[in-house]
Amino acid sequence: MDLLNALVALSNFVLIPAIAYGSQLALGALGVTMIYGILRFSNFAHGDTMAFGAMIAVLVTWWMQSVGISLGPLPTALLALPFAILGCMALLLVTDRLVYRFYREQKAKPVILVIVSMGVMFIFNGLTRFIIGPGDQRFVDGERFIISAREFKAMTGLKEGLAIKTTQGITVVVAVICVALLFWFLNRTRTGKSMRAYSDNEDLALLSGINPERVVMYTWLIVAALATTAGVLYGLDKSFRPFVYFQLLLPIFASAIVGGLGNPLGAIAGGFLIAFSEVLITYAWKKVLVYMMPEALEPSGLAQLLSTDYKFAVSFVILLIVLLFRPTGLFKGQTI
Repeated sequence: MDLLNALVALSNFVLIPAIAYGSQLALGALGVTMIYGILRFSNFAHGDTMAFGAMIAVLVTWWMQSVGISLGPLPTALLALPFAILGCMALLLVTDRLVYRFYREQKAKPVILVIVSMGVMFIFNGLTRFIIGPGDQRFVDGERFIISAREFKAMTGLKEGLAIKTTQGITVVVAVICVALLFWFLNRTRTGKSMRAYSDNEDLALLSGINPERVVMYTWLIVAALATTAGVLYGLDKSFRPFVYFQLLLPIFASAIVGGLGNPLGAIAGGFLIAFSEVLITYAWKKVLVYMMPEALEPSGLAQLLSTDYKFAVSFVILLIVLLFRPTGLFKGQTI
């Protein structure tokens, strides 16, 4: 019985949150990987792109709620998501036309594009905070839990209760659908294959008649969809505050680089690796250890390796270790 209680506590506070967080990081890292694999630069504006897309979803959600539109037990934000994706697509296409295209035509080095993306990052960040404000914004409605701790305790008779939030379930389902659609698009459609060909060998792709501007446009459209979806899922699961997405840039880049920058499968694996590492290292293990160890050996403190205030430091340390010992990443960075 104690072992079951320990397993439930571990699932409640580690496994389920880490799976949801890992799904969000994986979608974010896929966007970074698409930009790097096809456009050949690291896009530091990605976190604030997520924030901008999520902001549109928040605003549309508020409007829908004000006129009585809802999805019942599911968050209204799911109805707002397509509008948010379209808004983010428009922003990225305009940004590419006004900013990035000039540097592509000049054949600028990747490091120049990285610096430019940092400037774009600050503009996006300021724009988002100007429109919606810098504070927390609540936009979650509908049922809060798929199963609550109280219901679980009543069903099983265990001391520990398992709570699965609706937003956690939605995060995993939507992430699986997005990943499946992305891989289908890249591997089965003519446009997807041309994007992969452009990523493999730009000169050969141009000789084959592939239109580079078309490839760039589709890349930004896909990145906008991935970034907005990741941003909305994170906002639903945690909370929406523009500056948080700026902080998310580190674990997202760590996920992409640890998995292998440019490799979509690596981005997904890296997202879950970073998420589980952060949650495992910052979790207070006392509750689980009390169930598993004899009373004489029970820990007196929280048995926490690192405070949650330093969870982003975990991403940084893992990133450093991987760069030192396996610079190509776990799955070896490669083209899309």
